[in-house]
Amino acid sequence: MKDTETLAYINLYGLLGALKDLCALAPEARRLADNPALPGGKPLTVGFAVKNGPAMTLRFDRGTCEPVIGEGPCDIRLPFSSCEKFNGLIDGTVTPIPHKGFTRLKFLTKNFMDLTKILEKYLKASPEDLADPAFFKASTTVMFFLIAQAVVQIGNHDKIGRFTASNLVDGVAALSIANYDGDAPLRVGIAVKDHRLSLTRELPAHYHALMEFSRLKLARELFDGKVSALGCVGQGLIIMEGNLGMLDNINRILDRAAVYLT
Repeated sequence: MKDTETLAYINLYGLLGALKDLCALAPEARRLADNPALPGGKPLTVGFAVKNGPAMTLRFDRGTCEPVIGEGPCDIRLPFSSCEKFNGLIDGTVTPIPHKGFTRLKFLTKNFMDLTKILEKYLKASPEDLADPAFFKASTTVMFFLIAQAVVQIGNHDKIGRFTASNLVDGVAALSIANYDGDAPLRVGIAVKDHRLSLTRELPAHYHALMEFSRLKLARELFDGKVSALGCVGQGLIIMEGNLGMLDNINRILDRAAVYLT
């Protein structure tokens, strides 16, 4: 069963937050983000505020998209009366009514909606698209950060996830894909403080646990449910080091993420 509030946090912080990586990796998305509706090439901000739920502002500037957690000044403001209403925006059953920014609706109805369509293409990629190595890398990268964000939100909001998070000690667990860019890995950290989770892309020099996929293709196969994580660990294709109890609990939350992302 999906919890509506948890799904709203994943949809906002994870799914719409993924526009950051999409614009960085997909040229067609970058072009849309580089066409703001404000004069003089100024940044344009779109704010989402969900009653009794998450809030975030997306800042579009020269081809980039930067998500900022929380409410703040924005050019276009989209309020939602409930988590159900916001989730309806994501599944296409609810049309939002802006409370601010009516003169800039062209960006919302054209550029932003086109960005979400491109995001869907990268997250629900066809075999033909994945045959292109550049697309494959970008698609898997966007998915990697989305899944990590989903783990955080499930650990903080989902009933089962919170129970698992209650067993986590303070520290940072790194999720990694080896040899992502030459010899350099792609990494993200899940930080734990007082059983609350947060995502960090700047890892400390010393972290408490590491789970690393041996290659990008393996990570993708695992994300798509084509291989078993346990089997990959047994074959040495996934390396687990440090606090194994911490990784075990994070993997339990990771299993729960599949419920929300399918």
